[in-house]
Amino acid sequence: MDDELIDSGDLPLARKSVLPGTGFFLPDSLDENRDDELAAAALESADVAVIADTDADGLACVALIREAYDDVQVVPEPDDEDDEDGEEIESDDEADLEVPPVEGEDPLEEPEPTPHSVALLPASPHDVEDALARVAEFGEDGVDLFVCDLAPDRYEYVAEELEAALETASSVAWYDHHQWGDDVAAAVREAGVDLVVGDSEEECSADVVYRSLEYDFSPMYEELATVTRDHDLWLREDPRSDDLADYAYWTDPAEYVEVVREYGVDLPVWVQEFIEERRIEKQALIEQAITRAEFHEVGQYTVGVTYGRCSQNEVAEAMREQGADASVIVKPAGSASIRGTDEFDSCHLVAGKVNGGGHPKAAGCKPDIYDDMLDYANHWVTRGAVTRRVILRAFEEVVEAEQAEAGEEDVEDDAEPLESDAE
Repeated sequence: MDDELIDSGDLPLARKSVLPGTGFFLPDSLDENRDDELAAAALESADVAVIADTDADGLACVALIREAYDDVQVVPEPDDEDDEDGEEIESDDEADLEVPPVEGEDPLEEPEPTPHSVALLPASPHDVEDALARVAEFGEDGVDLFVCDLAPDRYEYVAEELEAALETASSVAWYDHHQWGDDVAAAVREAGVDLVVGDSEEECSADVVYRSLEYDFSPMYEELATVTRDHDLWLREDPRSDDLADYAYWTDPAEYVEVVREYGVDLPVWVQEFIEERRIEKQALIEQAITRAEFHEVGQYTVGVTYGRCSQNEVAEAMREQGADASVIVKPAGSASIRGTDEFDSCHLVAGKVNGGGHPKAAGCKPDIYDDMLDYANHWVTRGAVTRRVILRAFEEVVEAEQAEAGEEDVEDDAEPLESDAE
């Protein structure tokens, strides 16, 4: 295939908004081989391995663990070269379900040996088992293993790989703040893992790591956890949290970790300039998605639905301001982000019906409806029509169950006085 056909860097904004990035079109086998090579290089002489989501929360966990283990710092220097032609590599699942795109990264580049004794293995919720398997295969015997900001929907998804990792690692700690099923949590603990799950309404995963590690962190790291929580829980009281989230999304995960270890939440000028430059296109893509928004009544709720490659939180906020109790942002790669409000806090239940999961007010999914490239072609041409219908149906099922439960409670409440009257 002609490279220009899958190169989205120079596309007009309107077309770029509806198509996935270049990385989507790379075969999984290529990604897997490359991930194996990167993991082997990172784990070659590491005493500690950290499997983490590569959003700001997961990477803050890595920074905390590297600090606690007194890992060497490798502070990046600002890049003075003009990289406007850098290509954005985007994986097949975005936002809640993917490792974020990395600006300028060559998917065929040979991995460089890492100097870190605390190795970072990037992962996403749907491939954490692959990262566990790589620790088992490439990790040194006796390595300390941490898993951060990731939650398996079912224990059987990770059971075999976790067992193998436990045979290699001397200890396994799992720190998270997502919604865990009681049976999944019990099985992970029974396997021999120190699992700590924070309250998803009060803590981010960085908070959990900060309070769980037996280490006297400096105030800089307490502030890092606090500001990370501000964005991860969508509190939005500290403007620096948006900077952290955007920088984590747009830069290499390894660079993000070392920058926040050196500078904390007050990012240096060269990083701020990089963020501001990227936000010009980010805002334009947000506006494209907002113009496509449609609103549907599901029971007593208004659900906003749109499509496009964009930053889902800002788009969801715009739909909330237009009256949406919940919002769905369908992405060109086939995944979708679901955002709730105080009125609707069952996003994780909706996502759970369509191959996903998450928090009550923030979740992600990728419906299992794509059998071949023709399905994806239809997805792009119709702006995610099938995905929209599947997710709206999931909303209907959740709302119907909610109404049925409320009706049963009403019946029970009405029945109590009748029993009293009979007495």
